[in-house]
Amino acid sequence: MTAKIETAKPASGAVIHSAEPRVRLRFRAPFALRCGALLIDYILLALILTFSTMIARLMGGGARMAGGTAEKVGIIITLIVGLLDLVVLAGLTGKTVGKWTTGLRLERTDGRLPGIGRAALRHLVGYPLSLLPFGLGFLMVAVSPTGRALHDLIAGTIVVRRSGGPIVVPARKPRTQGA
Repeated sequence: MTAKIETAKPASGAVIHSAEPRVRLRFRAPFALRCGALLIDYILLALILTFSTMIARLMGGGARMAGGTAEKVGIIITLIVGLLDLVVLAGLTGKTVGKWTTGLRLERTDGRLPGIGRAALRHLVGYPLSLLPFGLGFLMVAVSPTGRALHDLIAGTIVVRRSGGPIVVPARKPRTQGA
């Protein structure tokens, strides 16, 4: 499914015929690929938290010694990495670590980068609201014709899978006879 078609500048050296349009295609991201990107992001955060818990246990912390310093530091580092990945990186580049590895990109509905404010709204407010009604806000992607979840609707964003770049008409080479 095509999400939006926009005009784009031609690549250098490409010849474009005036009657043929210049377009850039954005394809809506498949549900399974979005789930994979989210899973990669959360695995990253879980690994940091698990590693810090292992260090805390090696240093003598345990279930009876709740609130060890190493565990607190691990939680703080996990929160910082989570904010950097889900808010700052997503706002400035349109990609989290998970979206980068799966080839997805977060954009506003008009095609621009979301910005830190929209990314924060999407991840810090929209994700919990999408989880509240038994995760139905996330499942909206599978049935929505636009491919937008509840958190996308709240923040005015869309997750897209980009084509290889601008589609331009290549210069035609003359055919050789008898080859």
